[in-house]
Amino acid sequence: MLGTLGVLLVTSPGWPAVRESFFNAEYAEDVLPDILEGLKLTVLLFVTAEPVILVIGLALAVVRGLTGPIFTPLRLLAVAYADVVRGIPTILLVLMFGFGMPALNLQGLPDSPLFWAWFALVVSYTAYVAEVLRSGLESVHPSQRAAGRALGLSQYQSLRYVIVPQAVRRVIPPLLNDFIALQKDTALVAIVGAGIEMTRAAQIYAFDAFNYTPFVVAACFYILLTVPLSRYADWMSERQRRRSQASAGGL
Repeated sequence: MLGTLGVLLVTSPGWPAVRESFFNAEYAEDVLPDILEGLKLTVLLFVTAEPVILVIGLALAVVRGLTGPIFTPLRLLAVAYADVVRGIPTILLVLMFGFGMPALNLQGLPDSPLFWAWFALVVSYTAYVAEVLRSGLESVHPSQRAAGRALGLSQYQSLRYVIVPQAVRRVIPPLLNDFIALQKDTALVAIVGAGIEMTRAAQIYAFDAFNYTPFVVAACFYILLTVPLSRYADWMSERQRRRSQASAGGL
């Protein structure tokens, strides 16, 4: 199938023009250094946002699982956060934070659009990750918590040493899928002119020469970033499936 599509592509009447506009090897070589420089910012945005998202997402997931009337306001706030943020497209959050927060001129807060675009990504993906982690926490059987308490662990210790490790292992594949999406969505910082990340660098060169080869180069780098994580997520899912089958077979 792919071979047939390739043959149709290169034998089409417009292929010479498309090749010149999208697959110009000489122009790709010219823009490569700056796109590689933009790749550094792309990776920096991802690796700094991911741990923050995990910590805040886990905190929200734990709050959602708290019992007792005293925790009702916190649970309602966590629910409202997840519902509202997941209902807003990430691109709109980037626009609102990237343009809105610097315009407020608040003392003591950063005025960099890059920071607020990064912050918007954190706000957006925290809501999704919190729901994934919540499902993991709820999948752990209540007997595990009871076993921890029977061993003399406090509620916090049971959560930390018994519940959370099991929950995180169970949801690693969907977590990895969220972070694959985050890697690609770092390109959204370009819409507020926040730094020269990879997509922005490609955009500058493409519009300067009216040649879209830089977009193809950037796309190749995104593939190189996301495919290993995708395969790792598949491997983790398969390992989890085998473990579940082995546990079921041993019963």
